[in-house]
Amino acid sequence: MTSQCAPSTPASRRTKGWKLARVGLLAAAVGATAPALGQPQNISQPVKQVHTGEMVVSTNEFATGLDSAWSMAFLPDGRMLVTELPGDLVIISPDGTVSEPIKGTPAVWAQGQGGLMDVALHPRFTENQLVYLSFAEAGEGGTAGTALGRGRLVNDRIEGFEVIWRQHPKIEGPNHFGNRIAFSPDGKILFSLGERFQFGPAQDLSNTLGTVVRLNDDGSIPQDNPFVGQPNAAGAIWSYGHRNIEASAMHPITGDLWIAEMGPLGGDELNVIRRGANYGWPVVSWGVNYDGSAIPNPPEFPRFAASAHHWSPVISPSGMIFYTGALFPQWHGDLLIGSLSAGGLERVDVEEGAVAGTQFIPFNTRIRDVEQGPDGAVYLLTNVRNGKGAVWRLTPMEIKPASADGDRSGLGAGPG
Repeated sequence: MTSQCAPSTPASRRTKGWKLARVGLLAAAVGATAPALGQPQNISQPVKQVHTGEMVVSTNEFATGLDSAWSMAFLPDGRMLVTELPGDLVIISPDGTVSEPIKGTPAVWAQGQGGLMDVALHPRFTENQLVYLSFAEAGEGGTAGTALGRGRLVNDRIEGFEVIWRQHPKIEGPNHFGNRIAFSPDGKILFSLGERFQFGPAQDLSNTLGTVVRLNDDGSIPQDNPFVGQPNAAGAIWSYGHRNIEASAMHPITGDLWIAEMGPLGGDELNVIRRGANYGWPVVSWGVNYDGSAIPNPPEFPRFAASAHHWSPVISPSGMIFYTGALFPQWHGDLLIGSLSAGGLERVDVEEGAVAGTQFIPFNTRIRDVEQGPDGAVYLLTNVRNGKGAVWRLTPMEIKPASADGDRSGLGAGPG
């Protein structure tokens, strides 16, 4: 389970241009002064350089002054939309200038892990200017639930925002809202959700807790969804049996949705989502309950869909991409996943639809989201509150020649 920050008043916006990192390996950059790796800190200054085994990765501070930033999406003109959990949506210019909050966004339930969360552009954004936002929405009697809406970005404001889909039921509690938006190649929305820390409902098809839902781009339910027309089943459900999903990405070749979801004590999972599949939570898990009680391992119940990979100890995955750029050729086709609890970037080598190896790249702070920029650089969103959050830009500094046998050094073994 991720520990989110309580809402706070955003600090004044600051302008921060591109700042070149100084040369130096990881040990020289942080070894003498930083806390031990594996204990991520709420820091805004980037680790200057990280040696991955294949290259030295330089970390540049691209923009600062963000408050509990949650998601980012590049606009066609090179600017970036960024959500902040307390409820603001800002625009970051190519020179790193952060705008004042733009108008037209929805009111959010900003408590615990809830607030303004994911942002995504419609696949035909250049034609329709549609921006999608997901957020925690207040209900009656102190309840809340995840909602998805859209509006048009016109003159740097959101116009005509409307909620197009709501998770049900709304319940009490501040945890496990999930919230990642992905568009499939056929233009459908695959929206990943948490089970609101309710456990059992993730196995109940009558609600959408702990599910991935599939929607038309206007929020209506496609008639070819697996449970449409089934009595006592929510027609929006595409897959179920999930715990808390804060990372999702479409495979650029196969069009499959990959998600990374948070386990309890141990057992974060990487899953390839299949139509109508049940992924087992809370009946099975690679982790244990917070009170130490055991949960059956997934192989004991083969009727549940198997994970592609799992992590113990947890990395607390949040935000991920399939890297398709040219700037990091060694990473082409790999998954890059933000890590909150481990404090860095998890690289997953995906070969022919399977996990061939993983590598953790430490940055010593909680990473909430990952994006690929139009320049091919990798952008990281730090999970820091009180106006101290930042966007970091990763670029390679030194690349080793590939070995004759094509070995990709630095990657560990496949699924654990």
